[in-house]
Amino acid sequence: MPFASQMTPPWALRRPTRLAAHGDVRIDDYYWMRDRNNPEVIDYLVAENDYAADIMRETAPLQEAIFQEMRQRIRETDSTAPVADGGFWYYQRTVAGLNYPIYCRRRGSMDAPEEILLDVNELAAGHAFCEVGEFSISPDHALLAYAYDVDGAELFTVAVKDLNTGALRTDRIQGVYYGLEWSNDSRTLFYTTVDAAHRPDAVWRHDLSAAQAEDTRLLHETDERFFVMLYKTRSKRFIVVHLRSNMTTEVHVIDADAPDAALRLIAPRRQGHEYQLDHRGEWFFIRTNDHAEDFRVMVAPVAAPEPATWEVLLPEQSGLLIDRIELFRHHLVVLAWTSGRKQVRVVRLAPDAPEITDEHWIEFPEETYAVHVEHNPVFDTLSLRLHYSSLKTPPIVYAYDMESRQFDLLKQEEIANYNPDDYVTRRLWTTTPDGLQMPISLVCPKDAVLDGSHPCLLYSYGSYGASSESSFRANRLSLLERGFVFAIAHIRGGSELGRAWYHDGKLLNKQHTFTDFIAAAEQLIADGYTRPDRLVIMGRSAGGLLMGAVVNLRPELFAGVLAGVPFVDVLTTMMDPSIPLTVIEYEEWGNPADADAYAAMRAYSPYDNLAAVAYPPILATAGLHDPRVSYWEPAKYVAKLRQLKQNDNVVLLKTNMAAGHGGASGRYDYLRETAFEYVFFLKAVGLT
Repeated sequence: MPFASQMTPPWALRRPTRLAAHGDVRIDDYYWMRDRNNPEVIDYLVAENDYAADIMRETAPLQEAIFQEMRQRIRETDSTAPVADGGFWYYQRTVAGLNYPIYCRRRGSMDAPEEILLDVNELAAGHAFCEVGEFSISPDHALLAYAYDVDGAELFTVAVKDLNTGALRTDRIQGVYYGLEWSNDSRTLFYTTVDAAHRPDAVWRHDLSAAQAEDTRLLHETDERFFVMLYKTRSKRFIVVHLRSNMTTEVHVIDADAPDAALRLIAPRRQGHEYQLDHRGEWFFIRTNDHAEDFRVMVAPVAAPEPATWEVLLPEQSGLLIDRIELFRHHLVVLAWTSGRKQVRVVRLAPDAPEITDEHWIEFPEETYAVHVEHNPVFDTLSLRLHYSSLKTPPIVYAYDMESRQFDLLKQEEIANYNPDDYVTRRLWTTTPDGLQMPISLVCPKDAVLDGSHPCLLYSYGSYGASSESSFRANRLSLLERGFVFAIAHIRGGSELGRAWYHDGKLLNKQHTFTDFIAAAEQLIADGYTRPDRLVIMGRSAGGLLMGAVVNLRPELFAGVLAGVPFVDVLTTMMDPSIPLTVIEYEEWGNPADADAYAAMRAYSPYDNLAAVAYPPILATAGLHDPRVSYWEPAKYVAKLRQLKQNDNVVLLKTNMAAGHGGASGRYDYLRETAFEYVFFLKAVGLT
């Protein structure tokens, strides 16, 4: 059934703005959309939402059916696997019909009476959006500090609750970013705030019951390339102030037992040097790329942690990217990427020294899977909590005994009316245009005949070194049950094959990201999984840039495109340092003040490379309050695309007027957004 509407598509006014650099002149007809205070901008976004709704109106019954399918697969009244900490069992639970989780605990055992710590449904009352960005229990377990945002702009308000009385304290901290940590005396909070460009640039100390105006600023980062982040070591001994750009880090620590003490610098920043710190006993453990592109693990004495004292614990292994380390009293856990898969290495340490006494790799049963370390608040434990899933295996939370090497299943996500044996997962390899081998992960019905007839959804991201894991999504079953293949292209720009895989897909090498994705699409077609009129593609944020770039390069290869909150106006955004988060992005995309960087971005920026050709159906989404990819990027993109395209295929813009980068915050609202997107895919391949 083709897309159809009785409405005329919105046509945005063209008001040319001349943009010039390095002898290149661009005319931007829709530059005016950047002014959110202009009523014409809001009117245009509303008109686009009305048009998208009208285009999809005839599919309303199917959208509702898919929404109900997704809803019925999950246990609406459920709880997470409880976590023991400080004599309490902590968990979250959900209730059928309610959008948000309820944070709870029980004292001593799960048979004790329940204490409700925070009901996010009550917090969200009267708001179309609500996100809890931080949830932090004080070390004495008597106080809760939580940070919440009610418009999606990612600026949070911190409140403090007395868990003995249930009353909120007078403490209110405004304008907080992610990052909220307690001192060990449970009397002091540390938090971060942002500058005018929405960059977290400062660390503050707040004494309980003092006014925010009296808080002490401990650090102010003036280099606009750097984010300021906070976390606490697993030992609870230090609060870590982690300053990072896209290729350089600098770490300071605060003694959590002495919150009034000064920050201590571990190693001064050096361009290109990245490191991450954790703590055990009298030693810091440091994951570093110093003389190790794929990282190695070093140790340094707490008393003298300067780089001259660092000693190698785990040397670099080329092609084995050490992605993260987690420390316990007796073990070091290493998460590493190799050959397109994440693996987990457990290293037993000597009791009072940073020496290895034994080690092993944890074995998982499937060829392609996703695994990460769950919240493990107890430092002195042999139990490692792991979250495991695959493209066909619903999430499982395990307690893995690091000594006996045994798994204890704590929770298996229950999916109604689902049999994983009806599906198969596979890992394919394809050759990139420049001759490298690249993996593709996929899931499809077990009885799929590889004759090209199956619809296929191909996903990827491919930026910032972020690797795309082969994780389970229950919602995806609404496509798989209709015969879809779902595939992930592990393209350059991610780190699935090591750090070089990332470096070869950024800056002047960014085109590799796009040609890799096209190679994956062509491989799926060549192997009989799908064909161009059955192949739809999806990417979000920087993955939305990927969507815009590949559809410009090969519009005939795809039947439909979802570009979620897409970074599509690359050149104009990167040339304006006043736009939130622009300067920090220079190390990922390049600084357009440099002629070579400008030329590279000019060659792929989706907005600047739209052409008068036939495009497949395209759905772009936006969030009005998005601080990461401003709403005007997809809005401008859709307006220009509709102006230029040479066929009748539909172009839709759907803006969430009450949310930011992540879309709807409530779980049911999110399912409705997903149902809309899935029906768009079904229409694009003719399955409605």
